[in-house]
Amino acid sequence: MIDLYTWPTPNGRKVSIALEEFELPYRVHSVDLQQRQQFDPDFLRISPNNKIPAIVDQDTDTALMESGAILLYLAKKTDRFWGEDTWQTMQWLMWQMAGLGPMLGQVHFFNKHNPGQSPYAEERFTAEAARLYGVLDARLAGRSYVSGDYSIADMAIWPWISRFEWQDIDLKDYPNICRWYQEIAQRPAVQKGYDVPHYVNPIPMPN
Repeated sequence: MIDLYTWPTPNGRKVSIALEEFELPYRVHSVDLQQRQQFDPDFLRISPNNKIPAIVDQDTDTALMESGAILLYLAKKTDRFWGEDTWQTMQWLMWQMAGLGPMLGQVHFFNKHNPGQSPYAEERFTAEAARLYGVLDARLAGRSYVSGDYSIADMAIWPWISRFEWQDIDLKDYPNICRWYQEIAQRPAVQKGYDVPHYVNPIPMPN
């Protein structure tokens, strides 16, 4: 049994989707970020950086924070979802962790939650989001998934793309991403994992 500590954010949904895809039994513990539960001492013992998601694998007595590390751990535990090429999968997982996630997070902060407060930041991060979408769209040209077969890299990237509306992105401007996004959205494990720890909204779909 794996204990999952999470909240319905892109990073949290990476791991709940992965647990569904890996078909591993897990228990959900909500960590309400609005109530600052990420700073509770009990949670900090599991995730010293006070971020979700985190897991405790009761089978191995392993506690892990950082969504990328958790995805790698689950892939190794089950030897599944490595894609056609393990190094390509890891490369695109690192791309999401180091580039796509942080930059789109800045778009959310400045454009959605604090519009008009910093036009320079809005312009800078909007442009970077468009550039990163272009990188992903080019990668998906001629291939079904970022590493050939469906992998933990897709599980990491997809939840961030699912907030394309927050990023003022029209997915139809990126036809390869649009096709990939909609195909993954139809996966039963993705639909179930998206609603962990609770339902917030339907999966956004392009018009």
